[in-house]
Amino acid sequence: MVAYVGAEKEASMRMVAVAVLTILILVSGAGVIRSEEAAQESEQTQRLLQIAGYFAVGDVAGPRVSPDGRWVAFAVTTADLEEDESLTRVWMVPLAGGEAVPMTVEDSSASDHRWSPDGKFLSFLSDRDEDDVSQLYLLDRRGGEARRLTEVEQGIEAYEWSPDGKGVVLVIEDPKPGEDGDKGEGEDEDDEDVEEPWVIDRLQFKRDGDGYLDRRREHLYVFDLESDELRQITFGDYEDSDPVWSPDGKLIAFVSNRSEEPDANYNTDLWLVDPNSAAPRASIVQLTTNPGSDQDPVWHPAGTMLAYVTITRPDLVDYAQTDVAVIGVGEERPELLTAELDRMVAEPRFSPDGERVIFTVEDRGEVALAVVPVEGGSIDRPISGRVRVEDSAVAPDGTVVALIGESDLPAELFVLDAPVTGPDMARLRQLTHVNQEALAGVSLAGVEKVAFKIDGGTEIETFLYTPPGFEQGRRYPTILWIHGGPMGQYDWGWDFDAQLFAANGYVVVMPNPRGSTGYGQEFCLAIWQDWGGPDRLDVLAAVDHAIELGYSDPDRLGVGGWSYGGILTNYVITSTDRFKAAMSGASGALWVALYGHDQYQHWYEAEFGLPWENRELWEGLSPYNRVQNITTPTLWMGGQDDWNVPILTSEIMYQAMKRLGRDTLLVVYPEEDHGIDTPSYVKHLYEQWIGWYDSHLKK
Repeated sequence: MVAYVGAEKEASMRMVAVAVLTILILVSGAGVIRSEEAAQESEQTQRLLQIAGYFAVGDVAGPRVSPDGRWVAFAVTTADLEEDESLTRVWMVPLAGGEAVPMTVEDSSASDHRWSPDGKFLSFLSDRDEDDVSQLYLLDRRGGEARRLTEVEQGIEAYEWSPDGKGVVLVIEDPKPGEDGDKGEGEDEDDEDVEEPWVIDRLQFKRDGDGYLDRRREHLYVFDLESDELRQITFGDYEDSDPVWSPDGKLIAFVSNRSEEPDANYNTDLWLVDPNSAAPRASIVQLTTNPGSDQDPVWHPAGTMLAYVTITRPDLVDYAQTDVAVIGVGEERPELLTAELDRMVAEPRFSPDGERVIFTVEDRGEVALAVVPVEGGSIDRPISGRVRVEDSAVAPDGTVVALIGESDLPAELFVLDAPVTGPDMARLRQLTHVNQEALAGVSLAGVEKVAFKIDGGTEIETFLYTPPGFEQGRRYPTILWIHGGPMGQYDWGWDFDAQLFAANGYVVVMPNPRGSTGYGQEFCLAIWQDWGGPDRLDVLAAVDHAIELGYSDPDRLGVGGWSYGGILTNYVITSTDRFKAAMSGASGALWVALYGHDQYQHWYEAEFGLPWENRELWEGLSPYNRVQNITTPTLWMGGQDDWNVPILTSEIMYQAMKRLGRDTLLVVYPEEDHGIDTPSYVKHLYEQWIGWYDSHLKK
């Protein structure tokens, strides 16, 4: 482990596995306080990670610093196997350190927590009143019952407070026709369970998590807290999102694709609307004109400019690098602050003095916190190394609260006890210990990052997870575990899947092949129109490297992944018989069959061309056309309602293997989309993975 600023920090981060604290605050369930005696007992009894550990670990998210800088609100999501649902609670903890206090009830979820501008209240969205839609609630930070503020029939998607605290801007989807609850003549209550036919006239007509799409769009509304008046301020056949108020409350910036055919491109721009105008439709002004995507706007403290994330190469679709940009109100040209960085960036924030922009950057298997002057210049990284910075918030005095994960530490909140002014930072201080109880006494995998050269000198990096108690000179059964995307990267953050495999005696090989982010535009673009080409060679070479290191048994190799990880698995097993077991999750295999069936027709057209005009390429890239080559026993998995990568091609791959008499199994999770979220299904999924690999690799 590489410390951020020295050995003291390294020691503090390692408390997650073996710490002995006098008082530990468990931020899960009912908030149990753990004694020193219990901590010592856990330290002395080492145990391996089990599937049950997934349900013991809480997912920390959303740091929000109170306006007075004294408190940090955050959310913790836990999966409850008994109730078979995941629940999110809002907590707050003193910025100076101390006990975390639960703010919302434990039997219903709360999301999108925000501080009121005066810092006296916490707001959040919840469907706790069992009407199956999210409404806005307000809770006194001193405690008590939350008060429901809204009665929006179709629910609220997102919101932001006005600077004066007198109102909020809401993101609300257009209502369904007749959503007021009135029954037509001859209708009764039983009829409400009968779905209406989908009459579709959109180019983009499916989206994962939403299903079929109609002409209803999300628009902005202003809700007055004193009068309960709800007033719509954006209109039209467009999606409007990410609203943020200017510091003086006179403008709201938002994101919208208002091109001639929004379903045919990713051209979102920043727009401004006057929320106080008697005619808000007429007040809407376009701020950015970039043909690519502009998103995630934040206002400068002075209200003179906005920072945001932009893509300047829309022709590269999802392969395109992101940049942090700033643009002044009324100006025509933005300033790219990260044009020379050649890395994916996200989550821009202004420092309180407005002199710097803080953001996260992916770089060679780490996700760092970076800072750049507003006028441009050198980029510093106050938090970097063997970390994944997932989110951040900035206190009024410039103190940074960062959500940081490591390979042996699920993400927790840390405080950078100095304003971000350059590379010489005070040491990080851990603020929350949400998962200290769950992981106390657990022996975790060893993790290292190795590199090797391929293809005339291209360097490929790979994360290697080794089982607890790993013995040098002993060769272990090995799983090649491929990440999704393909635009993504493995990094130093917590990875339960890899830890679970290692706990079950496997070396886990997790490469960042060509096509991954974190290594520059050229590296990411290397698989353009060549899926399963360079990246397949890279992941196979990663396995070879693990064998050369003496870690992996070449006769006991497995392969698998989810989404593009499953897709690349398909390319691997149709090209070689060296693997004894495979798991292909939520994968694609016959691209012509998915055109118009999933949500990616624009991406496909940009990279592959139209299937009836460029059929040779489409067919050549389809692993299904080589299914007869598969001898590897293969487990196929996916969600019934997945419109990201539909279960269709997993089904046809399973059917073909079954017809060929090969060892195969298909698992379909009812009503699940691209990610499997229902706790009982997650448990079943992990049991299937371990059982499948064990039965084929540990004979």
